[in-house]
Amino acid sequence: MNKKGLLIVISGPSGAGKGTVYNEVLIRRPEIKRSVSVTTRAPRKGEVDGIHYYFRTVEEYQRMIANGEFLETASVYSNYYGTPKAPVYEKLALGQDVMFEIDTLGAKQIKTIYPESVTIFIIPPSFEILEKRLRARGTDSEDSIRRRLSCARSELAKYKQFDYIVFNDDLESSIQRVLSIIDAEKSRIFRNEKAIKDYLNS
Repeated sequence: MNKKGLLIVISGPSGAGKGTVYNEVLIRRPEIKRSVSVTTRAPRKGEVDGIHYYFRTVEEYQRMIANGEFLETASVYSNYYGTPKAPVYEKLALGQDVMFEIDTLGAKQIKTIYPESVTIFIIPPSFEILEKRLRARGTDSEDSIRRRLSCARSELAKYKQFDYIVFNDDLESSIQRVLSIIDAEKSRIFRNEKAIKDYLNS
């Protein structure tokens, strides 16, 4: 019985811990596949086409946009980044789950194009803790921290566009909540209707 896979989106403001939650979920559920993005930037040392990114020219990327080949796309520091539909849809059709870690704009694009996606918003327990986490990184200037905090307020205001919210006050609890959401979504009626009909007709 080959059910369609889940498309799972993990999002949240910078410093919320979404990357850590995302990576831990993938470690604990190795059957979940990472999405691979297309980019127009040059490959860095050790990066392999098709594994780390699909590397394309600007002309090729723009042609893909014109052909509607992306689930989501964005321009970052003069380079394009986006998620191609075809490899994601192929995995889903094989019953494989695919997970994304992406910003709120990308999450909205994916939900619009693929309404069946499961979107999870990771939120820090407070702005005070968010600020502490950003400062603890030791990689951002004061201006950068202020910009990130301002951006975080704007992103947090978009919480209603997500299916689930996870307050990341404790990492282990947050990971377990995300895993529980994934398991619960697999049991949704609309995702199992074909299996139920086949069962009743057997």
